[in-house]
Amino acid sequence: MPEQFSWVDQALVQQHFIDRCDARSAALYLFLVTVSDAQGLSYYGAATLARRLHLSEQDLVAARQQLIDLELLAYRSPLYQVLALPGTVAAPRTAPRAVLTAPASGQPVSLAALLQQAQAAPWLTTRPSARSATTWCASSSA
Repeated sequence: MPEQFSWVDQALVQQHFIDRCDARSAALYLFLVTVSDAQGLSYYGAATLARRLHLSEQDLVAARQQLIDLELLAYRSPLYQVLALPGTVAAPRTAPRAVLTAPASGQPVSLAALLQQAQAAPWLTTRPSARSATTWCASSSA
């Protein structure tokens, strides 16, 4: 299995979420599911997403808003988070083992420590959800 691997929850079709998405929203959802990390996070910018998906800026905004309205996506610029599908339970995740290098000190820092720092950032909020253990960003209409 490739190191970078993701899948699309069958509930997307079985619970008819896909039926409520237009083609732009479905494309955006598939792209974000494919590129997001283990917590569903992605930092792709609007210009890059629009270019990669062949969408105008207005179409991207509309697609993003539709996914937010369906509770499939949380967004606060520049951060996207693909959410667990409503009515499904996210499987518990094991602690990350990756070690990154902090740019300022050059010393190794665990991914768990970086995520704790990110969670404490004022522009990210944690909101409890029956759908997922942690939500890293709140939905925004912007």
